[in-house]
Amino acid sequence: MTSEADRQHMRRAIALARTHVGLTGANPSVGCVLVKDGVVVGEGVTAEGGRPHAEEQAIQKAGESARGSVAYVTLEPCGARSSGAASCSERLVAAGVAEVVIACEDASPYASGQGAERLRAAGVPVRLGVLADEAASLYESYQPPGD
Repeated sequence: MTSEADRQHMRRAIALARTHVGLTGANPSVGCVLVKDGVVVGEGVTAEGGRPHAEEQAIQKAGESARGSVAYVTLEPCGARSSGAASCSERLVAAGVAEVVIACEDASPYASGQGAERLRAAGVPVRLGVLADEAASLYESYQPPGD
C-alpha cells in the first residue's frame, strides 16, 4: 500500500531526476531519496555525463544513516555496471537499506529486473510501480543500450 509519505518522497525523487534530463549522456536521469524515521538523510540525481549514479550519491550523503533507511528511486537500480564497478543494487544492499521503492522498471540490460531481483535475493523488500505514471515521462526518450 502506498502512503502519502511514499508519494511525497517519490515526488521529491522525480523532481531531482527532472533537473538532469538530457544531461546524463547515454544514461537516464534518475532521482534517489533515502528516508529514515521520516527524515530525508540523503538524496542524489544521476550526474551530468551519467556518473555517479543517483543511488551512489544518496548513500554517500547519508553515510551511516543509510542503514535502515527506505530508498525511493525513480528507475530500477542497476543490477550490473558496464564498467564492472559495484551496481547500485549491490551498493544499496551494502549500505543496509531496509526497503527500496521504485517508480519505473528499467529496460536496460544492466537492470531489466536484475536490480530488483538482486535486492530481493539479499532480503531487501522491493515495491515497484509507486507513482510510475508520474515518473514515466522521465524515460520516454531513454534508449537502453542495444536498442
